[in-house]
Amino acid sequence: MNTDNNTSAIRLSLPVLFGYIPLGAAFGVMFSELGYHWLYAMLMGIVIYAGAGQFLAVGLLANHAGLVEVFVATLLLNARHMVYGLSLLSSLKLQGPRRWYLIFALTDETYSLLSMLQTGCDQLRARLQFRIAALNHVYWVAGCTLGAWLGGQIEFSTAGIEFTLPALFLVLALEQYRAVRRPRVFVLALAIGVLALLISPDNMLMLSIAMAVSLLVMARGGVEWTRLRIF
Repeated sequence: MNTDNNTSAIRLSLPVLFGYIPLGAAFGVMFSELGYHWLYAMLMGIVIYAGAGQFLAVGLLANHAGLVEVFVATLLLNARHMVYGLSLLSSLKLQGPRRWYLIFALTDETYSLLSMLQTGCDQLRARLQFRIAALNHVYWVAGCTLGAWLGGQIEFSTAGIEFTLPALFLVLALEQYRAVRRPRVFVLALAIGVLALLISPDNMLMLSIAMAVSLLVMARGGVEWTRLRIF
């Protein structure tokens, strides 16, 4: 049973592995250019564990930003994770320290994988949730450490490596479609993304999330209103 669960977690997290290793390595290389020891990159991967946040930290550190600036910028950048957490509350079956770890480790990619789990048994689902989150964390730390160490040893170009993140999200979107099979949801998500991009390219992510959450709230409110009218 445990072997099957481990195999399922590894299989499901493979797309994240192929995205996190090169992307984490790119962060590590950039971080090493600031002159810090590679162990600090590994520590950031373990403790901070936020891809976009860590890339942002490189720019802020390079410009000698203060702690308040770093705090505000990181909070705004990762505010979307609050929405992720709320949508998964009813399906988080872990308890105790493992539940708190899962909340900490809920990245975009981990959220995508957890939201499409179909395991029926609560115990199996809980173990699978934890193992997927832990594996993804290991992949990211490995990428950060490898990139920072290599960056301190040799010089090489990382041009184009940023494409790994869009490619990773595309693979995860296809996997979600295979699990959900609701084309209208994906068409609506695409329309929201395009509209947000047209309105404000610089704030596309936050605007997309705001519009999606607003539509979900209105849809939920419509269902509740219909029930009230019926009864």
